[in-house]
Amino acid sequence: MTTDFETFLQKYPAYKQTEKIDELRKTDYARLDSGEHVYFDYTGGGIYAESQIEKHHQLLKENVFGNPHSTNPTSLAATHLVEGTREYILRFFNADPDEYLAIFTPNASGALKLVGESYPFPNGRYLLTFDNHNSVNGIREFAHARGADVTYIPVMLPDMRVDASQLDLELSRPSKAGHNLFAFPAQSNFSSVKHPLEWIEKAHAHGWDVLLDAAAFVPTSKLDLSKVKPDFVPISFYKIFGYPTGLGALIARKSALAKLHRPWFAGGTITVASVQGDKYYLADGAPAFEDGTLDYLNIPALEIGLKHIESIGYDIISERVKTLTGWLLENLTAMKHSTGVPLVRVFGPTSTVERGGAVTVNFYDKNGIAFDHRFIESEANKVNISLRTGCFCNPGAGEIALGISRVELDVCFTRPEHKDVMSIDEFRKCIDGKSSGAVRISVGPFTNFNDVQALLAFARGLLS
Repeated sequence: MTTDFETFLQKYPAYKQTEKIDELRKTDYARLDSGEHVYFDYTGGGIYAESQIEKHHQLLKENVFGNPHSTNPTSLAATHLVEGTREYILRFFNADPDEYLAIFTPNASGALKLVGESYPFPNGRYLLTFDNHNSVNGIREFAHARGADVTYIPVMLPDMRVDASQLDLELSRPSKAGHNLFAFPAQSNFSSVKHPLEWIEKAHAHGWDVLLDAAAFVPTSKLDLSKVKPDFVPISFYKIFGYPTGLGALIARKSALAKLHRPWFAGGTITVASVQGDKYYLADGAPAFEDGTLDYLNIPALEIGLKHIESIGYDIISERVKTLTGWLLENLTAMKHSTGVPLVRVFGPTSTVERGGAVTVNFYDKNGIAFDHRFIESEANKVNISLRTGCFCNPGAGEIALGISRVELDVCFTRPEHKDVMSIDEFRKCIDGKSSGAVRISVGPFTNFNDVQALLAFARGLLS
């Protein structure tokens, strides 16, 4: 009798090329199995290797590092590591140092705020897709405040891909009186759709600056900045390799960075500031955007993490995620109740073409009534499965997926009691009991076949 694993290998023979990850899981990630963890929240956060921690701790144990804002020996030692890491980040993404800069931030959201608060929006346009993360959506508040036009491009069911004709139309209509910024995710953190990176040059041809949110993309896919040239790329390193948290970067083209005007200055961002003279002069390049003292003890851990990913290889990581995601999708979508009602509805592509490893679904009972996503999470918790529920800070994609209309939202938001404050429970009442969230199952670099089988067994337990 053919086992499930043998069937899987027949359908996805390329999985055998990723056995290196299984060996790593026995050593660098042994705690996953020793703790009986079934981890499916890779879009929320990566898992760190034990060797990363050991190498970083060894570095700290053997050296003395001081605040980089000086020329004393310990400061210079820290500066050397910080600047070496900055250079390594550019090499990792194949970014020409003559063209790009790497600016350290707390996370991708911090990188996005730098762009939003500094971009010259007056008389311009801000164009973005429905399926952006809230940290990209939030830039619209800076755009609104400075009189820019804000336009969203819809995504369409069932695959939740962008309406290409509408995108082409809007890109062909930049403001002639101001600057234009187009923002989209390389990979949606809701549907896992990978949007065409060709949009970058298409937008450039019409005079747009391009913000490519790569936070969900780079943990499992190679971003080569010698082949595509977005102007601003926000990333969070913990999503790639788990440790350390609290560090991200804005990788920015120098030509685009020159357009930004910071609304304030801080320690570390200036060459000269005067109290009596009421004047300040910003530093050149990355330091002008790095407020206060950098996290100089943790920044060297980034190079360690990037080298760890390189030692595995994006080709192996991508193949592992693709094959396991394909098996997960195939088996989940085949599950039906005794009534014939499908167990799940997938919000996003049901094939592995141009998609990542996050499978976002809702589960339904035999009568076609959706289980509350919070119930699914609580049941998964009981068997040590880590997945994520909610709208994943991506309300545009969630509204489309869950069928929440503009009219419902307008009625909800204009009620007097909702002028300033609204809880999630009040929001659920507003949308007439419709589901306000979904379940996201994120396959990642260190997922294995047994993890997927455990998730499928959990899903079967919901059948009736």
